[in-house]
Amino acid sequence: MTQILSGKNALVTGASRGIGRGIALELARQGANVAFTYLSSPDKAAELEQELSAMGVKAKGFRSDASDFKAAEDLVTEVVTTFGTLDIVVNNAGITRDNLLMRMSEEQFDEVIRTNLKSVFNVTKACQKPMLKQRNGSIINITSIVGIKGNAGQANYAASKAGIIGFTKSVALELGSRNIRCNAVAPGFIETEMTAVLDPATVQTWRDQIPMKRGGTALDIAQSVVFLASDWSSYITGQVIQVNGGLLT
Repeated sequence: MTQILSGKNALVTGASRGIGRGIALELARQGANVAFTYLSSPDKAAELEQELSAMGVKAKGFRSDASDFKAAEDLVTEVVTTFGTLDIVVNNAGITRDNLLMRMSEEQFDEVIRTNLKSVFNVTKACQKPMLKQRNGSIINITSIVGIKGNAGQANYAASKAGIIGFTKSVALELGSRNIRCNAVAPGFIETEMTAVLDPATVQTWRDQIPMKRGGTALDIAQSVVFLASDWSSYITGQVIQVNGGLLT
């Protein structure tokens, strides 16, 4: 089978578990060399690095906080030094600090905006330098269905994910003439290790609300990312691809 990302170098933030891990694995399956970041799970990161390397690609995990401007700059410099070029960037790092607005603290709001939104600014600003130099690149930002429709108890998360959409569209307009594309993927209800610990009856209720009658998988998101990372989407930029089983149409 042809690997559609053969020879390309990718960076995925927040990849030690869940959707980020699935994205890193699928990029490697399609032939990309993969740099990824992690923050608090060194064991899982080492495991992922081994899995990726076993696919015959170059792989390296970097302990880095994407919400720190200088750390993001240093990260991209190190990735380019290690891999030579940077062709694909997937901004995936994110957290939740759910609470009703009346109970939400300033810290809960700021932390989510910093980790989810500012990190996208930091990494994108840093990676545009090598991409502008090579006049080529694909930036993919992971937003959410919540950034489109909102969600009670997630005003901070929804604001951060909606901000990513506006940021994505603006970057696409700025960098399109240099052959650098910027798109977003908006997952719906995705089943990961985080949802596995929830009450099965609650999870089933969520599934029942989805027209396709199932939750999504990390692979569903990863395959959309691979498409946007590849030359198959060479005339697509500034778009938000919703991957939600029809939950929001």
